[in-house]
Amino acid sequence: MKKSNILSSPVKKVKIDYFTGQVKLHEISGITKPKEHDMYHVIFKKSARTKLHYHTGGQLLIVTKGNGSLVFYNKKNRGTSKFKISKTEAINLNVGDTVYIPAKILHTHGSVKRNQVFSHIALNFYPVKGIKSQTIWYESDFRSNVISKIP
Repeated sequence: MKKSNILSSPVKKVKIDYFTGQVKLHEISGITKPKEHDMYHVIFKKSARTKLHYHTGGQLLIVTKGNGSLVFYNKKNRGTSKFKISKTEAINLNVGDTVYIPAKILHTHGSVKRNQVFSHIALNFYPVKGIKSQTIWYESDFRSNVISKIP
C-alpha cells in the first residue's frame, strides 16, 4: 500500500497551450503508480478552462471546489486538424459532482466564474492495462471551428 495526499502531491508542469488561463496540476498517481489510470488534482484559477480535447481512454471528474462546467462537442466533418464542431451538451459542475466522459468524446471543462477557483480530481483511464491514455488537444473558438491540432 502507498499513501499520498492530494495537497502535497508533486506539481506537474502544464503546457500553457492546453488551457485558457492559469492551471495548477498535482500528479496524485506519481506516488502510487497504478497501471490502470493516471490521477490528477487540477486547480483552475479564475475562469481558466481546458482547450478542446479528447482522451483515448475514459475520464472521470470529481469536483472538489467551486463551480465549473463541462461542455461536449460533436465533430461535423472529417478533418484531422481543421474541422467544424457544434456543442451538444453543457453540464454545470458543483462540489461533490462526479461525471464520466467516455473515450474519444470532444470536450472542455473548467471554471465558470471570474472570481472563483474551481478544482477537480481527474482519473484518466488507460484504454488497455499498462498503456497510458493519450490526450489530443485542439485550438478552437469553442463555438463552431477547430483551427488546428496542438502538438
